Amino acid sequence: MADYSAPLRDTLFNLDQVLKLGDRAGQPGFEALDADMIEPILTEAGKFASEVFAPLNASGDRQGCTRHDDGSVTVPDGFADAYRQMCEGGWTTLTAPETYGGQALPHAIGVAVEEFLSGANMSLAMYPGLTDGAIRAVVARGSDEQKATYLAKLTSGEWTGTMNLTEPHAGTDLGLLRSRAEPNGDGSYAVSGTKIFISCGEHDMASNIVHLVLARLPDAPKGSKGISMFIVPKFLPDENGEPGERNSLSCGSIEEKMGIHGSCTCVMNYDGAKGWLIGGEHQGLAAMFIMMNAARLWVGLQGLGQAEVAYQNGASYALDRRQGRALTGPVEPDQSADLLVVHPDVRRLLMDARAKTEGLRALILWTGLLTDLSHHAATEEERTQADDLIQLLTPVVKAVGTDIGYDVSTQMQQVWGGHGYVAENGMEQFVRDARIAMIYEGANGIQAMDLVGRKLPMKGGRAIQSFFALVDSEIADAASDGAVREIAEALGKANGELKAAAMWLMQNAPENPDNAGSAAYAIMEILGLVAIGLMWLRMANAASAAIEAGEGDKAFMEAKLLCARHFAQSELPDVGALRRKLQAGAEVIMAMPAESFLRA
Repeated sequence: MADYSAPLRDTLFNLDQVLKLGDRAGQPGFEALDADMIEPILTEAGKFASEVFAPLNASGDRQGCTRHDDGSVTVPDGFADAYRQMCEGGWTTLTAPETYGGQALPHAIGVAVEEFLSGANMSLAMYPGLTDGAIRAVVARGSDEQKATYLAKLTSGEWTGTMNLTEPHAGTDLGLLRSRAEPNGDGSYAVSGTKIFISCGEHDMASNIVHLVLARLPDAPKGSKGISMFIVPKFLPDENGEPGERNSLSCGSIEEKMGIHGSCTCVMNYDGAKGWLIGGEHQGLAAMFIMMNAARLWVGLQGLGQAEVAYQNGASYALDRRQGRALTGPVEPDQSADLLVVHPDVRRLLMDARAKTEGLRALILWTGLLTDLSHHAATEEERTQADDLIQLLTPVVKAVGTDIGYDVSTQMQQVWGGHGYVAENGMEQFVRDARIAMIYEGANGIQAMDLVGRKLPMKGGRAIQSFFALVDSEIADAASDGAVREIAEALGKANGELKAAAMWLMQNAPENPDNAGSAAYAIMEILGLVAIGLMWLRMANAASAAIEAGEGDKAFMEAKLLCARHFAQSELPDVGALRRKLQAGAEVIMAMPAESFLRA
């Protein structure tokens, strides 16, 4: 069975020596942070993830969720107790506002803990993960009464939350949705319709489930502009705010899926269920995007979690399994064979996986800090820049992060050879679980179109220009150390390719929108590589400084510099090929007659 240990040392390195999070303690928005508390919190979170969540990962995958004749759903054995321990330990409250029982800690700490939990057990971590998105939506758009009714219980984990968008005939195109909401005359609405692919829509771990549902009012305009959002609880809160009468909604079925078997993916039927408008009439899409943007960053984090646990098990196997001899001659002549790790191709897989995984971790932790700075930075200029960067990077973190999760999981399965294909060893579960993250919360191609259609041109290109300037500035300030200089030079070339790609889009997309569509994924991959390259430059700087000062674990810092060099040599060169691919344009891919795709 596969093992998991939280990547505590690497996370602390990023928080302490790259982001210098502790230096912000006591600043506006960081009042709850004590620099001395970061390591103890993450140490306990890692222990909880590895000792409570991780042992249930394989068994939860085998058992899955069970729907009963009355529409109720039972989660795998042990899940409810683990979730109870999570709530009792206060892990659901880390970043929530203190007003509603939260600890108001920085999001950089929150995403670190979420990575540990997701890497340990992606299915189980989905239940509190979706609740966090519901909390954010209610905080941002809910009325005072709605906040008072729901937020404390959602924050504590006593109640969980979901988001209900997709319908059988309407996936990404939400303008097609048909669910309706009729006024009841008392301020509430009767919500009716069918929603599909609702993660954690029904289960037995919480006393209530709060559904945020998109539906149309009777006078709603057509398309996405006519969508409203409603709070529709499983049990209607009574006069004391406790679960009361059962609402008229039910789980019609649960999907039989490729992976994440421990997460119940439900078809939800609403039959005149009582709900309350949140965020204003016809303002549902804007309210839902608060949840979706948080969820997209969280799904990128799921990719990181699967990459990390797969890497750990791939590296352990390579250091234990004996096969063949080193190309330069036997390393251990007294043994029957050398370890897998002596082979350059195995090392290639391991180095690729480590460079991508650790680079992605640094990027996600930075976006967590940017989230805090977008609200609490000292100046309006800093808050604006942080918000611009989050908006620009959200589709990248989601799509590139989940691509990395699947790619690393697959390559670490490859390290195991035939044994990686055998279920009992656990590697194939990581591959299956990682695959969904590339699809849900907006398929990765949709993220690419969001980047090209909205994020690059927004506010006259202000966000991407800010990113260009940031990268150029940090390259100019990079240390002269050999490894640091190597990645700085490679990153400079890659940033130049990104600028050229963006310019090509500006010149060629307006006259032919298909050029934007055909180029979208490539430029998203380029931006992802440059963003992760920036993280490696920062990490290389920090590692080099630590070695020079004689601080920390020298072997750890030297490994950081080697990974930085590997990323510069083996990943950043792909940017040039991607730019040339992008500039091929849409002519050839759009020339094929549609019927020709169905070969006779």
